[in-house]
Amino acid sequence: MSGMRVLVVDDEPQILRALQLKLSSEGYDVETARTAEETLTAAAARPPEAVILDLLLPDGRGTDVCRELRQWYSAPILVLSAVGDESEKVAALDAGADDYVTKPFGVEELLARLRAALRRTAPSPQPVLGIGELEIDLERRLVTMSGRPVALTRIEYDLLRLLAQNEGKLLTHPTILREVWGPAYGQESNYLHVHVSHLRRKIEPDPARPRYVLTEPGIGYRLVDATKTA
Repeated sequence: MSGMRVLVVDDEPQILRALQLKLSSEGYDVETARTAEETLTAAAARPPEAVILDLLLPDGRGTDVCRELRQWYSAPILVLSAVGDESEKVAALDAGADDYVTKPFGVEELLARLRAALRRTAPSPQPVLGIGELEIDLERRLVTMSGRPVALTRIEYDLLRLLAQNEGKLLTHPTILREVWGPAYGQESNYLHVHVSHLRRKIEPDPARPRYVLTEPGIGYRLVDATKTA
């Protein structure tokens, strides 16, 4: 990640300074902004590899900034906010944020999520996704766990593929439903819960204590590398 440019946006000087120092010490090239206007100007003038964006800014909301950036910007956006309400999280994610971190937060956790987001956007040299002991061959539509084949239905495979291609990213229920079932779906979360349960039975060592497919209650799911969270 050394040398990657990150735009950090926050109107609290202490948080801005702390993140700037920490990210710089990790080898990132850091640019800062304090307002929505400064953010959009900085991003357009010198597009960064990632944006860490506060939700509440003096001249607007981070959600609106995120939505505007997504009109042309595809790199990771991580939203920070003291607002922990589920509806705020869903709004930010649906506006195009890749992840949501609630203040107060651990800097190491934020850095881990930033690294995961940057890995997802890196070019993939081969059509095989490896996540812990889970391996997905995208060309052959084959899934193995610890080297053993896993038989999945079409829906289960499409669900797993979507989560794996967004490793570490929190995907909302409506997003998953639209991507897997089609644009006419978005509210039928009962479909999703059933298929996630079936998928967990097939890939989780202990489906009652999932380590790969994690739930964010009321919001959605994310797939993580269980070998790194054990």
